[in-house]
Amino acid sequence: MKLLVCISNVPDTTTKVKFVDDNKKFDETGVQWVINPWDELSLTRALEMKDDPASGIKTVTIAHVGSATAEPTIRKALAIGADDAIRVNAVPADAYYVASQLAEVVRTEKFDLVMCGIESSDHNGSLVGGMLAELLDFPSVSAVSYLKIENGQAIINREIDGGKEIVSVPFPFVAIVQKGIAKEPRIAAMRGIMMARTKPIKVVEPVNIESFTEVTGFEMPKPRAACRFIDAENVKQLIEVLQNEAKVI
Repeated sequence: MKLLVCISNVPDTTTKVKFVDDNKKFDETGVQWVINPWDELSLTRALEMKDDPASGIKTVTIAHVGSATAEPTIRKALAIGADDAIRVNAVPADAYYVASQLAEVVRTEKFDLVMCGIESSDHNGSLVGGMLAELLDFPSVSAVSYLKIENGQAIINREIDGGKEIVSVPFPFVAIVQKGIAKEPRIAAMRGIMMARTKPIKVVEPVNIESFTEVTGFEMPKPRAACRFIDAENVKQLIEVLQNEAKVI
């Protein structure tokens, strides 16, 4: 069984966001790039399942749509334990474009299971996984918090209000995972880092897909107002501020 984990290359969450070109382009100067946290947990669970002989998973492959600048992030995923990687040599224009490129990878390589993080920490779109499943005509399950393969059958848990939902789905399918799929992301050991240097990264050219959206501009959020301190004994003033200024009550 072949498993594919789709990963995004995102700025570290401590990055100070800046824009250039009249606020139309993200300024990448000095940015530290990392594996999208949801994708990193997805990869961790994929490797945990591969470690279990009963799962039947033979290989775990990484797929990414992006330029060569993303290869350090891909190498990190290989160091964590992925067997190989595929990079679609294209700028990830929008969710539809990315999903279309990933769908072509899946069609070409014939994967049995595709895992995606529920969203990326930069755009927070929550779009690619669902689009990918639709383009492939694969069944998909979203908000997956547990995944196990047993006796050739996938057992999936989804968090719902007041409990969990247990579902089963036939192969091939797309699993869109959220936090909880793995306890902690797997850390690359020194041996894994050394082995990652020789693991193959297959670079493929993109298929001709038209993007449906374009960025016309970014707008920074308004700065927060200065913090005001109100005497704990002055309840009347506090209520007036919350009613008339903050407008929360």
